[in-house]
Amino acid sequence: MSAGSVALVVPEEIGVAFWDLYEVSIPATVFGMPQPDLADPWYDLRMCGTGDRASEAAPGFALRTPYRLEDIVGADTVIVSSVPDEVLSEGAPVSPELISALRRAHDAGARMVSLCSGAFALAEAGLLDGRRATSHWMHTALLAERFPEVEVDDSVLYVDDGDVLTSAGMTAGLDLCLHLVRRDLGAHVANQLARRMVVPAHRPGGQAQFIDLSVPATDDQGLAPVLDWARAHLDRPLTIEDLARRAMMSRRTFYRRLQQATGTTPLQWLLTQRLSQAQSLLESTDLPVERIAELSGLGTANNLRHHFLKQVGVSPGAYRNAFPRQPQVTAVAG
Repeated sequence: MSAGSVALVVPEEIGVAFWDLYEVSIPATVFGMPQPDLADPWYDLRMCGTGDRASEAAPGFALRTPYRLEDIVGADTVIVSSVPDEVLSEGAPVSPELISALRRAHDAGARMVSLCSGAFALAEAGLLDGRRATSHWMHTALLAERFPEVEVDDSVLYVDDGDVLTSAGMTAGLDLCLHLVRRDLGAHVANQLARRMVVPAHRPGGQAQFIDLSVPATDDQGLAPVLDWARAHLDRPLTIEDLARRAMMSRRTFYRRLQQATGTTPLQWLLTQRLSQAQSLLESTDLPVERIAELSGLGTANNLRHHFLKQVGVSPGAYRNAFPRQPQVTAVAG
């Protein structure tokens, strides 16, 4: 087993945004801090700056790195931790210099890795075409829209497609980095490293458990009152006919209007709302699963577990453990 060299692409001098520092620091910590008692030699980390010109408007920190963008060619593993915010918010292209370097590194045999929004760089370089990939769940719809040749999966923490790997956002990048250590140096080394970082060696489920299941508000004002009413009465055995009647529409018209407004069918919309209600109750109460199933309209605990595992990816119990209820603080008058 061999660790090899890791080239981490760092947005140099343009300013690393505060919210992107986390994705930069994860691979820097995992691959840049020697662990001689676990594996010697450890990884050879190269922080490779993009060399972009500084911008007064750039938030965060400006970084200087000992390696340049061209130095990613020849590395065993190349990691892109993020792309500039304007790539996501304004549709700006990824730097042509970075795209060229990524293609050359891939052609030279490097293992290509992205964390969070870094998937947009790999996708623009054509390295994700025909492959399954992921990104932060807030960006996956945009990734799928912008790069239709990519099979985007928003339910997982990371995707290992052999020589190209992608992760979801934030802490999912740590899950992927530990997975790389496990691939390179074995489970024992990865497990011991995880213990030192005080994190699980492997987290159950995927990022589906972190996605906000509530459907965004619709612009269809004719539907808004009935949908609000349905959310307030999820403990009832609601049917499409009930909702259509309350909206004063035919079943067919209601079905069509709701699908146009939310992108989903009435039955799937109801199930999503029930699961969202169950998530909220699991997070905010100590109610037993049986009672939560009743209040969310899912009937039985077994039915709740079935749908929860299918859509959220973990059991209700595992979800409650991941999002423990915060203790109430009572103010005491002095």
